[in-house]
Amino acid sequence: MPTHSVPRPEYPRPQFVRRDWLNLNGAWQFETDQGDSGLERGLPDRELREEILVPFPPESELSGIGDTDFLEAVWYRRSVALPAAWAGRRVLLHFGAVDHDTTVWADGREVARHRGGFTPFTADLGDVAGAGEEVVVTVRARDPKSGPQARGKQAIEYANHDCNYTRVTGIWQTVWLEPVPQTHLRRPRITPDLAGSAFHLELPLSGNRPGHRVRAVLSDADSEVSRAEARADLDLAPRLHLPVPDGRRREWGPDDPHLYDLRLELLDAAGQVVDSAESYAGLRAVGLRGKAVLLNGRPLFQRLVLDQGWYPDGLMTAPTDEALVRDIELGMAAGFNGARLHQKVFEERFLYHADRLGYLVWGEFGDWGCETGGSSGDNQKPDASYVAQWLEALERDYSHPSIIGWCPLNETYQKLHDRVTQLDDVTRAMFLATKAMDTTRPVVDASGYAHRVAETDIYDSHSYEQDPAAFRQLMSGLAKDAPFVNAYENGAPYSQPYRGQPYFVSEFGGIWWDPEAAAAQSGEDRTESWGYGERVRDEDEFHERFSGLTGVLLGDRDMFGYCYTQLTDVFQEQNGIYRFDRGEKLDVARVRAAQQRPAAIEEPEA
Repeated sequence: MPTHSVPRPEYPRPQFVRRDWLNLNGAWQFETDQGDSGLERGLPDRELREEILVPFPPESELSGIGDTDFLEAVWYRRSVALPAAWAGRRVLLHFGAVDHDTTVWADGREVARHRGGFTPFTADLGDVAGAGEEVVVTVRARDPKSGPQARGKQAIEYANHDCNYTRVTGIWQTVWLEPVPQTHLRRPRITPDLAGSAFHLELPLSGNRPGHRVRAVLSDADSEVSRAEARADLDLAPRLHLPVPDGRRREWGPDDPHLYDLRLELLDAAGQVVDSAESYAGLRAVGLRGKAVLLNGRPLFQRLVLDQGWYPDGLMTAPTDEALVRDIELGMAAGFNGARLHQKVFEERFLYHADRLGYLVWGEFGDWGCETGGSSGDNQKPDASYVAQWLEALERDYSHPSIIGWCPLNETYQKLHDRVTQLDDVTRAMFLATKAMDTTRPVVDASGYAHRVAETDIYDSHSYEQDPAAFRQLMSGLAKDAPFVNAYENGAPYSQPYRGQPYFVSEFGGIWWDPEAAAAQSGEDRTESWGYGERVRDEDEFHERFSGLTGVLLGDRDMFGYCYTQLTDVFQEQNGIYRFDRGEKLDVARVRAAQQRPAAIEEPEA
């Protein structure tokens, strides 16, 4: 096979870093299996016909395939030489994300199955091949049009339309190998304790051995801050407490995104290190007081932007690590202090950059508009796989300080009934799973429309009203505990009643601005361009409308934040602050200036 430089070469799991690893991105054999009959036709046992550049999905330009038709199933194949230096350790094969239903074989032996297109999974190659040997890895990814599937914004029609985008199938995040000892560390759970000026660690293990211990060392740029040890031969998740003395305490936040370094070690009975990993942590707290959301005990108005995380050439896969950084920098340059990471589980390196840059984010699943019935052509329907995959996302991302809230569902449209539906069950299950996995962050049961869980921590709404005066009237009831609530047809409720929770408008704006169409005076033709409401005629009208809409929310003392739609254009959806290629189409300084919150409202409450 032709050789390529390795795309996306950076370490894919930046909060749990082992020294030894092997990136498997690059050229793989590839074949489309349109009838999903490849297993019966012997595809696992032969060479495949095409070549693809992993980790870019086959629909993308960067993959070298660029097939945007419906792909019922696709196959990958690659021969991998396992480094001889890994002798004596088991080899783990990691997949960052594969869409949607995946089976993995190693030398013809099935080693993993996974359902869900957004979250990571691992295959253990220890019983198939060892250090110094060669192994053939084969992957089948099914992406059917039928059957329940959480797919986010992927189009169900052949072509892109409205705010639905080119589909993604198969491998779309980094594939990589790492060696581990038989008994090894698993991903830690790092919980900051700002009140106690400490970090609490859970260090899950693959198993226990007599005399084993775990050790954690916390450091800053100057030197070691604290360390702790615990027995690792009693339970599967030893707990450690790492205090931070007053003189070494720095709170993580947008103004000072300070990160402490963490070294994690597993020691044998003789005190020798048998496994180790590098991590980091931010000391911060998220709280609720009345209608305010607090960061480190103080109200902080959240000026969020909706970030879809799509790219013209890579689709859901960023072309480079620098592209992830650039998106955060663009949001901050426009005056936003964070983002809703919308309708996909973003790759973990985005969260790493948000952690180090002090960018506030809400973690979200990709399930837009799911309902129990719905259109017969729409397979985005809630089932147990939603809960399973969401738990995998929570496990992966729990320790990232930049995440300040969770959003399991988005715009579930189904009307409330006096009989419990499957959507009610899944909504409650995802809410309770989130609260069980993470007691430190607020949870909105579903963003916009159907708040089916009465005790949701956060209440919100979506409104794309384009007239600032009408928008002000719509939002005027919050001070009287009667905020705007999305309603079903004929005013029937989607939601449980508002009970005084912190409230924000988590989608608004979406101002349709297409400079080229405006210059051509093409009227309201939406075939090549789409946005909310009537398209503005020129850039000045955009800024007038943006300032008016944001001013309504910035001036409301009972509102804890907002989320503007959206950071960039995405294909035909022309309502971004920036173009799809991240080029400028607006005076960003004016966008930033419009978001300056009045000082009297910014002050902390007594």
